[in-house]
Amino acid sequence: MKRIIVGISGASGAGLGLRFLESLPREMEKYCVISNGAKRVLSLEEKCEGLKWLEEMQAGDERLFVLEDSDMGACIASGSFVCEVMAVIPCSQNTLAKIACGISDTLITRAASVMIKEQRKLLLSPREMPLSPIVLENMLKLSKIGVVIAPPIMGYYVGKNLKDLEEMLIGKWCDSLGIMYDYKRWGDNKDFMA
Repeated sequence: MKRIIVGISGASGAGLGLRFLESLPREMEKYCVISNGAKRVLSLEEKCEGLKWLEEMQAGDERLFVLEDSDMGACIASGSFVCEVMAVIPCSQNTLAKIACGISDTLITRAASVMIKEQRKLLLSPREMPLSPIVLENMLKLSKIGVVIAPPIMGYYVGKNLKDLEEMLIGKWCDSLGIMYDYKRWGDNKDFMA
Protein backbone atom coordinates (compact mmCIF):
# COMPACT_ATOMS: atom_id res chain seq x y z
CA MET A 1 0.00 0.00 0.00
CA LYS A 2 1.42 3.32 -1.06
CA ARG A 3 -1.05 6.09 -0.23
CA ILE A 4 -3.70 6.90 2.34
CA ILE A 5 -6.02 9.86 2.83
CA VAL A 6 -6.87 10.80 6.42
CA GLY A 7 -9.78 13.18 6.85
CA ILE A 8 -10.38 14.70 10.26
CA SER A 9 -13.82 16.26 10.56
CA GLY A 10 -15.38 18.38 13.27
CA ALA A 11 -16.47 15.88 15.90
CA SER A 12 -15.23 15.40 19.43
CA GLY A 13 -12.06 13.33 19.44
CA ALA A 14 -10.36 15.07 16.51
CA GLY A 15 -7.03 14.48 18.29
CA LEU A 16 -7.57 10.76 17.79
CA GLY A 17 -7.42 11.38 14.03
CA LEU A 18 -4.00 12.95 14.50
CA ARG A 19 -2.85 10.00 16.63
CA PHE A 20 -4.04 7.60 13.90
CA LEU A 21 -2.11 9.64 11.30
CA GLU A 22 1.03 9.58 13.45
CA SER A 23 0.75 5.78 13.85
CA LEU A 24 0.76 5.01 10.13
CA PRO A 25 3.85 3.39 8.58
CA ARG A 26 6.51 5.92 7.71
CA GLU A 27 6.87 4.62 4.15
CA MET A 28 3.24 5.44 3.26
CA GLU A 29 2.33 8.69 1.53
CA LYS A 30 -0.18 10.37 3.81
CA TYR A 31 -2.63 13.05 2.65
CA CYS A 32 -4.30 14.75 5.60
CA VAL A 33 -7.31 17.05 5.38
CA ILE A 34 -8.61 18.80 8.49
CA SER A 35 -11.99 20.49 8.29
CA ASN A 36 -12.58 23.93 9.83
CA GLY A 37 -14.81 22.26 12.41
CA ALA A 38 -12.00 19.87 13.33
CA LYS A 39 -9.58 22.77 13.73
CA ARG A 40 -12.02 24.32 16.18
CA VAL A 41 -12.44 21.04 18.08
CA LEU A 42 -8.67 20.60 18.22
CA SER A 43 -8.26 24.10 19.63
CA LEU A 44 -10.83 23.33 22.34
CA GLU A 45 -9.98 19.73 23.21
CA GLU A 46 -6.24 19.74 22.58
CA LYS A 47 -5.72 23.32 23.83
CA CYS A 48 -4.27 24.40 20.44
CA GLU A 49 -1.56 21.75 20.71
CA GLY A 50 -3.15 19.53 18.03
CA LEU A 51 -2.35 21.78 15.09
CA LYS A 52 1.15 22.46 16.43
CA TRP A 53 1.61 18.68 16.75
CA LEU A 54 0.53 18.26 13.12
CA GLU A 55 3.05 20.89 11.99
CA GLU A 56 5.81 19.05 13.86
CA MET A 57 4.70 15.74 12.33
CA GLN A 58 4.77 17.27 8.85
CA ALA A 59 8.22 18.78 9.41
CA GLY A 60 9.57 15.35 10.37
CA ASP A 61 7.86 13.33 7.62
CA GLU A 62 8.48 14.16 3.96
CA ARG A 63 5.67 11.74 3.03
CA LEU A 64 2.98 13.69 4.93
CA PHE A 65 1.03 16.25 2.91
CA VAL A 66 -1.52 18.50 4.63
CA LEU A 67 -4.22 19.80 2.29
CA GLU A 68 -6.87 22.46 2.83
CA ASP A 69 -10.48 21.25 3.02
CA SER A 70 -11.46 24.10 0.68
CA ASP A 71 -8.96 23.05 -2.03
CA MET A 72 -11.27 21.23 -4.44
CA GLY A 73 -8.47 21.10 -7.02
CA ALA A 74 -6.14 19.08 -4.78
CA CYS A 75 -4.73 15.82 -6.15
CA ILE A 76 -6.97 13.61 -3.97
CA ALA A 77 -10.10 15.14 -5.55
CA SER A 78 -9.44 13.08 -8.70
CA GLY A 79 -9.90 9.37 -9.23
CA SER A 80 -6.85 9.31 -11.50
CA PHE A 81 -4.68 10.06 -8.44
CA VAL A 82 -4.73 6.61 -6.87
CA CYS A 83 -4.98 6.44 -3.09
CA GLU A 84 -5.72 2.88 -2.00
CA VAL A 85 -7.50 3.71 1.26
CA MET A 86 -9.14 6.62 3.07
CA ALA A 87 -10.21 7.05 6.68
CA VAL A 88 -12.28 9.84 8.20
CA ILE A 89 -11.48 9.86 11.93
CA PRO A 90 -13.56 11.17 13.56
CA CYS A 91 -16.44 11.48 11.13
CA SER A 92 -19.00 14.10 12.10
CA GLN A 93 -22.66 13.42 11.43
CA ASN A 94 -22.64 16.28 8.92
CA THR A 95 -19.76 14.70 6.99
CA LEU A 96 -21.39 11.25 7.20
CA ALA A 97 -24.68 12.59 5.81
CA LYS A 98 -22.95 14.42 2.96
CA ILE A 99 -21.00 11.32 1.97
CA ALA A 100 -24.17 9.17 2.15
CA CYS A 101 -26.02 11.62 -0.12
CA GLY A 102 -23.15 12.20 -2.55
CA ILE A 103 -22.61 15.84 -1.58
CA SER A 104 -19.02 16.79 -2.41
CA ASP A 105 -18.67 20.40 -1.27
CA THR A 106 -15.42 20.00 0.69
CA LEU A 107 -12.19 18.17 -0.08
CA ILE A 108 -12.98 15.51 2.54
CA THR A 109 -16.41 14.76 1.07
CA ARG A 110 -15.08 14.93 -2.50
CA ALA A 111 -12.24 12.52 -1.73
CA ALA A 112 -14.73 10.15 -0.05
CA SER A 113 -16.96 10.35 -3.12
CA VAL A 114 -13.97 9.47 -5.30
CA MET A 115 -13.16 6.47 -3.10
CA ILE A 116 -16.74 5.22 -3.45
CA LYS A 117 -16.94 5.72 -7.22
CA GLU A 118 -13.55 4.07 -7.75
CA GLN A 119 -14.56 1.21 -5.40
CA ARG A 120 -11.62 1.78 -3.10
CA LYS A 121 -11.55 1.19 0.66
CA LEU A 122 -13.22 3.93 2.74
CA LEU A 123 -13.49 3.83 6.54
CA LEU A 124 -15.67 6.24 8.51
CA SER A 125 -15.49 6.54 12.28
CA PRO A 126 -18.69 8.30 13.38
CA ARG A 127 -18.32 9.90 16.80
CA GLU A 128 -21.77 10.60 18.19
CA MET A 129 -24.07 9.12 20.79
CA PRO A 130 -26.90 8.25 20.90
CA LEU A 131 -27.40 7.52 17.22
CA SER A 132 -30.57 8.86 15.62
CA PRO A 133 -32.57 6.86 13.05
CA ILE A 134 -31.29 9.27 10.36
CA VAL A 135 -27.66 8.59 11.26
CA LEU A 136 -28.29 4.83 11.43
CA GLU A 137 -29.90 4.94 7.97
CA ASN A 138 -26.92 6.85 6.56
CA MET A 139 -24.48 4.34 8.10
CA LEU A 140 -26.51 1.40 6.75
CA LYS A 141 -26.68 2.95 3.28
CA LEU A 142 -22.90 3.38 3.20
CA SER A 143 -22.21 -0.04 4.71
CA LYS A 144 -24.30 -1.70 1.99
CA ILE A 145 -21.98 -0.27 -0.68
CA GLY A 146 -18.83 -1.42 1.09
CA VAL A 147 -17.89 1.55 3.27
CA VAL A 148 -16.42 0.38 6.59
CA ILE A 149 -18.31 1.96 9.51
CA ALA A 150 -15.98 1.77 12.51
CA PRO A 151 -16.95 4.04 15.43
CA PRO A 152 -14.41 4.47 18.22
CA ILE A 153 -15.91 1.80 20.49
CA MET A 154 -13.54 0.73 23.22
CA GLY A 155 -12.41 -2.83 23.94
CA TYR A 156 -11.72 -2.74 27.65
CA TYR A 157 -9.69 -5.97 27.56
CA VAL A 158 -6.64 -3.97 26.40
CA GLY A 159 -6.11 -1.97 29.56
CA LYS A 160 -7.51 0.78 31.69
CA ASN A 161 -5.72 3.90 30.55
CA LEU A 162 -6.66 6.10 27.60
CA LYS A 163 -3.45 5.40 25.69
CA ASP A 164 -4.12 1.63 25.69
CA LEU A 165 -7.72 2.19 24.56
CA GLU A 166 -6.61 4.54 21.76
CA GLU A 167 -3.96 2.03 20.63
CA MET A 168 -6.68 -0.63 20.33
CA LEU A 169 -8.85 1.69 18.22
CA ILE A 170 -5.96 2.59 15.93
CA GLY A 171 -5.12 -1.10 15.59
CA LYS A 172 -8.71 -2.03 14.69
CA TRP A 173 -8.87 0.76 12.10
CA CYS A 174 -5.55 -0.37 10.60
CA ASP A 175 -6.82 -3.97 10.50
CA SER A 176 -9.92 -2.81 8.60
CA LEU A 177 -7.73 -0.96 6.08
CA GLY A 178 -5.19 -3.75 5.60
CA ILE A 179 -2.37 -1.80 7.29
CA MET A 180 0.05 -3.71 9.54
CA TYR A 181 -0.07 -2.42 13.10
CA ASP A 182 1.06 -4.07 16.33
CA TYR A 183 -1.34 -3.68 19.23
CA LYS A 184 -2.79 -5.74 22.10
CA ARG A 185 -5.38 -8.11 20.68
CA TRP A 186 -8.02 -10.25 22.37
CA GLY A 187 -6.30 -13.15 24.11
CA ASP A 188 -2.97 -11.32 24.51
CA ASN A 189 -3.80 -10.73 28.18
CA LYS A 190 -3.89 -14.21 29.69
CA ASP A 191 -4.87 -12.86 33.16
CA PHE A 192 -8.02 -11.38 31.68
CA MET A 193 -8.95 -14.73 30.11
CA ALA A 194 -8.60 -16.72 33.39
